[in-house]
Amino acid sequence: MTLADPTGHRYTLTSAHSQAEVSQVGGALRSLSIDGVDLVPRYPDGIPTPAASGIVLVPWPNRIRDGKWTQDGQTRQLAITEPAFGNASHGLLRFAPYDVVTLETDAVTLRAVVYPQTGYPFQLETTVTYRLADNGLTVSHTIKNVGAQLAPVALGTHPYVCIGDVATADLTIDVAAAERFELDDRKLPIGHVPVDDAHDLRSPRRVGDLSIDTAFGAIARDQDGRISGTLRAPDGRTLTVWAGEDFEYLQVFTTDRYPGHELAVAIEPMSAPADAFNSGQSLRWLSPLESWDLNWGIEYGRD
Repeated sequence: MTLADPTGHRYTLTSAHSQAEVSQVGGALRSLSIDGVDLVPRYPDGIPTPAASGIVLVPWPNRIRDGKWTQDGQTRQLAITEPAFGNASHGLLRFAPYDVVTLETDAVTLRAVVYPQTGYPFQLETTVTYRLADNGLTVSHTIKNVGAQLAPVALGTHPYVCIGDVATADLTIDVAAAERFELDDRKLPIGHVPVDDAHDLRSPRRVGDLSIDTAFGAIARDQDGRISGTLRAPDGRTLTVWAGEDFEYLQVFTTDRYPGHELAVAIEPMSAPADAFNSGQSLRWLSPLESWDLNWGIEYGRD
């Protein structure tokens, strides 16, 4: 008897120099490597996706305070999925299985539906496409409101990244962000302020010297209109997580609780910050039958 995989079916993508694996549950990016170098930290078989690794966060990223939000004077109550802090966390598809739309040698498109449910009486059709590139991976999302009501939507994704033949602690990270979100003891934003010395990543900082779980805003865009965060190895190799124009924020998170690794770091593109259903900050409202396309990716190279 073969035991079931808690992450569902795995879809393997290959090209001349690259390989990736995408999991059915959460539409998650499970692994990525170029020329044998891991760019996403691997985790053991037989366990659920740890620490939200690589999942799609929809229809909101991060947290909603008490799982409560108000629309037109009506208070809605979402399920509390982060009991330790009393929040609704990481959207409604974290543990949902996705269906395959198309599968090619170097690309896969997966589809999942957000059905009306407690605290979110809207219906969304979502797709995510992972496609290998010569120097990494591109990821495209589409969210379509297939219900009859105006629907609030935000999107995030949760990739952990590495340069696998170098200890993550010895990498540096930089994000050209001028602002950060202050958090309370429940990891919810209470304001956004200029970055301070502890959170300023505009110059490269050694990952091993950081303990951080911070959303950054006011991020400088490159000539293609993208925001980004970059890991650098001592030998000059780089890994960049970039995000297109509809992403306004990057969350940077370090943890020593990622299975099989002493230290892991996530660089998470987000279209809106935590608790956007209450603050309204960068929240998108989709009309019936309206679609929204977003894209981000990972690039591996050298300075």
